[in-house]
Amino acid sequence: MTLSRIVKQVTKLKFNVDIATLVTQADDLSTFFKAAVSADLVDTLKGQSPLTIFAPDNEAFSNVPAGTLDSVLNDKEQLTSVLTYHVVGGTHLAADLAKQKTLKTVQGDMLEVHEHHWLRHGIKINDAVVKDADLECTNGVVHIIDTVLMPK
Repeated sequence: MTLSRIVKQVTKLKFNVDIATLVTQADDLSTFFKAAVSADLVDTLKGQSPLTIFAPDNEAFSNVPAGTLDSVLNDKEQLTSVLTYHVVGGTHLAADLAKQKTLKTVQGDMLEVHEHHWLRHGIKINDAVVKDADLECTNGVVHIIDTVLMPK
């Protein structure tokens, strides 16, 4: 069973694992996890500091033009920049995000938060729709998004 199917069955999930373990076990996030391994970010996802991860699902990665995706995946510095653009310090649940206008990423740039009542979870991050929200882990929260965010 994929994580998306599990999430659709339960409104809020709290896992007794760190973010890296959750991502490892989620079939829908396998490309994100492989990218995190390539960028040497797995220890960060296992760390003590609370983090909020906007994790693009596999479909999001498949929608990135092949040339762009290959370029990013083969350049560790660029890959690290792209992935850390999906990470915000602290734990930001969907209800918290709805009150935000911007969030500063670990990469250093800002993400724009848009509230849309007609969306399932009511939140967009830049142009990405939050498909599955509030996957709470021992060291933060994961929100699954439908788009790979690219730093400006």
